[in-house]
Amino acid sequence: MAETTIEWTDASWNPVAGCTVISPGCTNCYAMRMAARLDAMGMNKYRGLTRKSGKRAVWTGKVGLDRKSLGIPASWKKPRRIFVNSMSDLFHEAVPAEFVAAVWGAMQVTPQHTYQILTKRPDRMAEIAASLPVLANVWLGASVENADYLARIDDLRKVNAAVRFISFEPLLGSVAGADLTGIHWVIVGGESGPHSRPMAEEWVGEIEAACRRARTAFFFKQWGGVHKKSTGRQYRGRTFDEMPRGAPL
Repeated sequence: MAETTIEWTDASWNPVAGCTVISPGCTNCYAMRMAARLDAMGMNKYRGLTRKSGKRAVWTGKVGLDRKSLGIPASWKKPRRIFVNSMSDLFHEAVPAEFVAAVWGAMQVTPQHTYQILTKRPDRMAEIAASLPVLANVWLGASVENADYLARIDDLRKVNAAVRFISFEPLLGSVAGADLTGIHWVIVGGESGPHSRPMAEEWVGEIEAACRRARTAFFFKQWGGVHKKSTGRQYRGRTFDEMPRGAPL
């Protein structure tokens, strides 16, 4: 587990490492670059998870399970918001349902923490979560990068969770048709880093309007770009850090 600078969470926890590119939002994934860097530093957990494609690191599709990490959250007594698997997807096809259940067990015995799980595979999330207990401290979310993937919201709606959330990051196109009924929280962010693709202010406005209609909390993370610090995270002259109702501070 490690502290993080991600604006909507406090720390990351990675019981799984490695993934597969499945949609345009994966193209410039920061986790691929980070995994390649950690592999080069000799960290066995990330060995062979990426390969070079031109000048970029891309996922090989290999996924590793880190059972030793399952006990880490219990060692953190101070309550934290924890992003689960920033370096993978817990609901990747290569992650057995039994291991997902083991991760659930680790979260269940640490109610002092709030866990935030994002997936690009909410259909599998819905299938597996149906046989797991609903935990008050576990938020379940899906990533949606453009209108081609709005069906992920419908899949997420099928999941019984304390909090359901959508991350529109990297936002690569208009999602004006998004139905946020039953979604408690939305994160919006532009792509950052090398080769980042631009985000239009109009797209952000469409999402904020959808949030207001559905009474969904709206969190604007960043404009992004090659130098994201210079573009900042103010939208309409202010910072939007809204959280789901009843969420711990």
